[in-house]
Amino acid sequence: MSPAVVHQDVSDTYDIVIVGAGPVGLMLSTCLSRWGYRIKHIDNRPEPTATGRADGIQPRSLDLLRNMGLKSDIMAHKPARVYEVAFWDSESSKGIGRTGTWASCPNFIDARYPFTTLLHQGHIERVFINDLEKNGTSIQRPWTITGFQTRNPETSEYPVQVELEHVNGTEKQTVQAKYLFGGEGARSFIRQQLNIGFHHKDPIAHVWGVMDGVVKTDFPDIKMKCTIRSQHGSIMVIPREDNMVRLYIQIASSTDADWNPRKSATEAEVQASAKKILYPYNIEWERVEWYSVYPIGQGISERYTLDERVFLGGDACHTHSPKAGQGMNTAFLDALNLAWKIHAVESGFANRNILKTYESERKAVAESLLDFDNRYAKLFSQRPPAASEVQAASETIPDGDMDGDNDFIKTFKESCEFTSGYGVAYQANTLNWSPSHPAQSHVVQPSGTTLKSGRLLVNADVTRVVDANVVHLEQEVPLNGSFRIFLFAGDLVKNRVALRDFADNLTSAKSFYTAYTRPDITQVSHHEKHNPHSHFFTLCTIFAAKRHRIEIARDVPSVLARYRDHIYADDRWDRRVLDSVAPAHAKMGFNEEKGGVVVVRPDGYVGLVTSLVEGSGTVDALNAYFSAFCTKKFGNTAQL
Repeated sequence: MSPAVVHQDVSDTYDIVIVGAGPVGLMLSTCLSRWGYRIKHIDNRPEPTATGRADGIQPRSLDLLRNMGLKSDIMAHKPARVYEVAFWDSESSKGIGRTGTWASCPNFIDARYPFTTLLHQGHIERVFINDLEKNGTSIQRPWTITGFQTRNPETSEYPVQVELEHVNGTEKQTVQAKYLFGGEGARSFIRQQLNIGFHHKDPIAHVWGVMDGVVKTDFPDIKMKCTIRSQHGSIMVIPREDNMVRLYIQIASSTDADWNPRKSATEAEVQASAKKILYPYNIEWERVEWYSVYPIGQGISERYTLDERVFLGGDACHTHSPKAGQGMNTAFLDALNLAWKIHAVESGFANRNILKTYESERKAVAESLLDFDNRYAKLFSQRPPAASEVQAASETIPDGDMDGDNDFIKTFKESCEFTSGYGVAYQANTLNWSPSHPAQSHVVQPSGTTLKSGRLLVNADVTRVVDANVVHLEQEVPLNGSFRIFLFAGDLVKNRVALRDFADNLTSAKSFYTAYTRPDITQVSHHEKHNPHSHFFTLCTIFAAKRHRIEIARDVPSVLARYRDHIYADDRWDRRVLDSVAPAHAKMGFNEEKGGVVVVRPDGYVGLVTSLVEGSGTVDALNAYFSAFCTKKFGNTAQL
């Protein structure tokens, strides 16, 4: 065999090396490629996923894909949409019977897309790969990582040296990078080399077979997601695109007398088991596209990074049971969280310390998901829910009177928020305001607001003033690495002074906004919508008024008027605030005359909420907030 060809070009430097081209690696690579970073992206497979693997996109993930402009490419594959989940249980000798159905994303969750989208992972991967190619990034296949080390991170521009090799050993390459990311799955080489432990929350208790195929059956809910229990075992039914269906079939359980976590079964044996479980219904396979057997365990990594230079994400950090359908969705949000923070640091906007919040925020989310997944699975294994419980859990609001709810209803509500993606809540840190945050002011977190730092911005419909289009406010600024500042301006006349004072202080020499002016501002196109003044901020102004009453030239200060495509009328009826004349203000918990200000992080989570007041108070509070993590200091924060 010929010796490997070794490439060691000292000019072979990258902003980041990404290992693994599954959901987490592709999301991270896509974000950073769009923002102009030089990426070395490798995967040890010769081709993208052909069959099997993850397939569920939850409502929050669909919001994210739309914000990236990728939703239409996903939906072009005509995926299955799951609006309801059916629960089936054994009815003695009669076989199985349906005990109830409930919404996949219940009414108490204010979701744009109240359904789960089911599409094979290979199609999803190719949507990202196509976008990467448009932005000049390609995935090097089939290559793997063989070693890495970090040297002089304080003084070296590219402190991470990474050793790469073609999987057949014919070529080797050494590259230098600012960062290394391990998204290579549960058996992560990078995690092992860092000696980071991986702990299972519970011992492996089940072995499942998973089969994708086209079936012929008289089972009435084959087009719905179903959880089925019978005296012969358990099945989960997941509808898919192209008339396919996925069946998760339990092969072994720790309660079996002959329990073996390595137990397997043939395709024919699993099909025979499925037929018994589905009795009195019949099922035959026209074709099987993919089949696999694997044990299911819930686990989490001790750390996500040791030095804020080498990071882990996705299955390298956490594994879940398929019941919650969270693997790919959690991976997307891992990557998004890290991507915008790397961008903020490398573009000179934020201090390197914000990279520490990647682990603290995302690890806490993974731990919560594992806890809910575990509780939910145990609850279902104990007994099926009654129809009355299902109705109560689906229709009531989770922040209402939960003291009177039984365990099933409480767990259902909490779990639905998590499995939909809307339950993610990041804890307090420099990015998410709390009473211990350096930004201390009487205008922060005003009484009555429904918004919470570390939670997603509430959905709201508004009318764009320049063209009278009704739009989704939370979708108006695309995922571009910018903070979104939503100025709810209240009454056009009564709040005019406060609005003018906000604009005057925003443009002062010591404000956070002025400090990061674009160096090419004199060359910026008249048609630039989102970042005409700064790459780091987009300003959106929402008036509590009908569109025809708003004249931009008359009513909007010039700094805000420059964002003419982001000036809105809050005049769209909303069923969640029936009596409000300014529903978006009301949904945020703002007074319809006085308004308020919301700082939203680049990933869509609220960082800070303030009142809109006359004088400098509002901008002073924003200066203090950004001073806590930016590379510059603003205003006179000591006098807040």
